[in-house]
Amino acid sequence: MATLSLVPWLALAAATANLLSLSYTQAAARQQPAEFQVAHSPIPIRVLVQSPADTESQLQVICLFRSDRSNTLHGSLIELNQKLMGLLDRVRKPQFFRGELGETLLIDPPQHSIRARRLLLIGLGDSQTFVPQRMELVGGVLYGEADRLGVARPFFAPTVLDGGVSKFGTGEVAEQVVLGFLRAWQTEKLLTAAHAGSRQEVQELTYLAGAAHANDTRDGIERAVAAQTSQ
Repeated sequence: MATLSLVPWLALAAATANLLSLSYTQAAARQQPAEFQVAHSPIPIRVLVQSPADTESQLQVICLFRSDRSNTLHGSLIELNQKLMGLLDRVRKPQFFRGELGETLLIDPPQHSIRARRLLLIGLGDSQTFVPQRMELVGGVLYGEADRLGVARPFFAPTVLDGGVSKFGTGEVAEQVVLGFLRAWQTEKLLTAAHAGSRQEVQELTYLAGAAHANDTRDGIERAVAAQTSQ
């Protein structure tokens, strides 16, 4: 009576398992958002290619222009609003969140909506007169609010493009944000050293950008870092 050898079958099964494992690893790698570290920054900053609607973070920060019917939502803001079951639309009214420059609103997202534990809105003011220099104030507010809330690693998305303003480069916007962020960080560092401030909580900034704008965003941040470190 002939005896069948199990060796070929075992080898085939092992090869199949290896192929499946490789395919799973490659698929997982494709699902991981791309990220870029910013060199020489006094506080770690990275650019992450991800939508603010998808981040798993302790604090996700976005920006909104003045609450006016003419300032419609686009792109990731539509996605975020949908996941929040229309909450952004409901709160963006003059009697609630006006979206004035520097105005803030902290939201605890409903369960099963977005993955961020808290969502901070920062107002950008009038969209028609917007200039990138306005974002330096926003960067300072971003740092101050994250520090006040005790958040070590805030995520930030300027959402200027998704707010409907597209005539400025993402690098121009990012440069101003980080100038304000680092200025606030340095100020708090000075106060802490003089025993006149609280312990600095913010340890890292994640700056979100679309895939098409990631390099420009990183370049803008690097300009801000170079300007800050040269002082």
